[in-house]
Amino acid sequence: MVKVRKITQNILNTVIQKRPADSFKGTYGKISLIGGSQNFGGAIIMASLAAVYSGAGLVTTITDQTNQTSLHDWLPEAMFVDWNQFEQAAPIIQAANVVVIGPGLGTDNQAFDLLTKTFQLAKPGQIFVIDGSALTLLAANKLALPQDSINVLTPHQMEWQRVSGIQMADQTPQENQAAAQKLNAIVVVKSHRTQVYANDQIYENTGGTPAQATGGMGDTLAGMVGGFAAQFRDTPKAVLAAVYSHSAIADKLAEKQYVVLPHQISEALPKFMHKNQAN
Repeated sequence: MVKVRKITQNILNTVIQKRPADSFKGTYGKISLIGGSQNFGGAIIMASLAAVYSGAGLVTTITDQTNQTSLHDWLPEAMFVDWNQFEQAAPIIQAANVVVIGPGLGTDNQAFDLLTKTFQLAKPGQIFVIDGSALTLLAANKLALPQDSINVLTPHQMEWQRVSGIQMADQTPQENQAAAQKLNAIVVVKSHRTQVYANDQIYENTGGTPAQATGGMGDTLAGMVGGFAAQFRDTPKAVLAAVYSHSAIADKLAEKQYVVLPHQISEALPKFMHKNQAN
């Protein structure tokens, strides 16, 4: 029998630390987010919003030029790089503590080129959060994950089917754990009760609401995972805290709303994290 541990509120104040008085923006990590084709710019904007609002120190969004105005309308705190100028993006990716790639990336040849070039830049100690289109490209092209980075995959169940080869009906905790171990990755399988596979352990989220069933929820979670991982040293615990926070905020909003919008979760993060930080 495989043991499944519950993710509860207890994870929060073990991860979210009170900020020291002598800290500065560099203390809280550099994060690069890559995605947002011309038709899917909202995805990378929502992911970037989540990274900034969760407290990442320096956030750079690497996306199509057509998204720059909308990005800065929503988020003046984020820096922008045109993904068509990869020679400018490369040193920023290399300097990042965390790279989030996939939200709104698309699956065309340009997207695949960006993914492979980004993977080639991975270095020891970096954390790669791989989401959305990047997972589809990974599976379709049998692309290997970067060997040097700590890799966090955030698939929904159909994306996990593509990556793992496990049919949705057969995605048991035991099968999923074996696949995650084979990939040597932390895997967040999103569903109505999201499960996280990390450090040979299986965790199941205790929150979540059907009010979250709207486009952009996964993009927001990817940005939150990136933001938490950029700041808090224990990467598996940071992932668990991001997963729990995402649903806990949504559960609270759903008490008064029929649908919870992804950007509302991001906007609620600073107060939520302040309330749940370590004493």
